[in-house]
Amino acid sequence: MNVKSKVKDLTVDELKSLISEVVKESIEDLIEDILALSSESYLRSIEEARKDYKEGKVKTLEEIADV
Repeated sequence: MNVKSKVKDLTVDELKSLISEVVKESIEDLIEDILALSSESYLRSIEEARKDYKEGKVKTLEEIADV
């Protein structure tokens, strides 16, 4: 997308569609977050990952990607 594009370059229908898509994606993300945070096993996995991180049981991206 051209960085210098202005809203005036969009038709009303294109702007409505763009707004609708952004709202839809935001709602889907929110629902995903709510479902994830209501999962006991998901919350336990976060706790375990934080513990591993504090204990240094992590690998760098370079180690994983072998770069």
